[in-house]
Amino acid sequence: MYTSIYTNKVPALLDQLANTPEMRRLSAIGMHCGCEYSDIPFYKEAVRPYTRLMHSVGVAKIIWHFTEDMKQAVAGMFHDIATPVFAHTIDFMHNDHMAQESTEDKTAAFIENSKTIVLLLKKNDIHIEDISDYHKYPIADNDTPLLSADRLEYTLGNGYTVYNIGINQLREIYADLSVAFNEYGAAELCFRSIDMAKRFVGISLRNSRFFVSNEDRFLMQYLAEIMRLAIKAGALASDDLFSTEGEVIEKLKKHDAVSAAWDQYIHVSAVAAAEEKLQDRYCVKVSAKKRYIDPLVRTGAGIKRISAVDTGLKREIEAFLCFDFNQWLYAV
Repeated sequence: MYTSIYTNKVPALLDQLANTPEMRRLSAIGMHCGCEYSDIPFYKEAVRPYTRLMHSVGVAKIIWHFTEDMKQAVAGMFHDIATPVFAHTIDFMHNDHMAQESTEDKTAAFIENSKTIVLLLKKNDIHIEDISDYHKYPIADNDTPLLSADRLEYTLGNGYTVYNIGINQLREIYADLSVAFNEYGAAELCFRSIDMAKRFVGISLRNSRFFVSNEDRFLMQYLAEIMRLAIKAGALASDDLFSTEGEVIEKLKKHDAVSAAWDQYIHVSAVAAAEEKLQDRYCVKVSAKKRYIDPLVRTGAGIKRISAVDTGLKREIEAFLCFDFNQWLYAV
């Protein structure tokens, strides 16, 4: 497992929590929000599966490696415990895709409703309020474009599972990190060398561009519409969103009012853009959250953002932030 690059010294509690039913469910929730079920080449050509469980375990390992603080590591482990099927696509369904927070509001309830998790926490003298919101720990999570364990993990995770970047290259990038204090006085992961920071941002921007691409935006909005239809038609109940993707897909395929839409979705292989809305097919204009990372790096002149050190990367980031969503998208 590629997450071994983060640390091999994991406390028993983290392993025990990762193997609870609530966390094991995440092994059947993908990291790509249901887009991986389409025929879009980016997803079809991914070399390895990438699940929310892999990501969550990776985040916990990163936090433990840099802090050795059990509460922070457990908070990182649980940050996606309430993720529904197709993940952030459900934010699109709830019209919350610009903030992407609607899928986080059940975290405490998921923890509290698990007898196994509650017992493990009690045995280790950990209170639920200390681990149900990872946003309170800056190494675990912080505001864009800062580097956190969460952003670090999905960047390296996609590097390995989608872009087929070798383990040794990812290990080099990870080994270059340490903890520093940023311009806001908060702890943040920081690169020791400009070269490694640039390598990392190269992977990160590759992710950023695809997360707002026509293909990704269209697929998530399209699937969100199918999920709305499925709930309205009775093919799915709200609780089904917190089962597994395999179970939900089976229900979509078996319901007459939804199965045709699902079949069309999984056969989308390309997305085109138009200046005006087409009336003869599903055609949508949709924005997306622009996620990017501008990490800290140690220099001879002190700790700086990489964009302040490398003008080429600064221009790339600025170009990404200017990405225009003012087009109508449709499947071809």
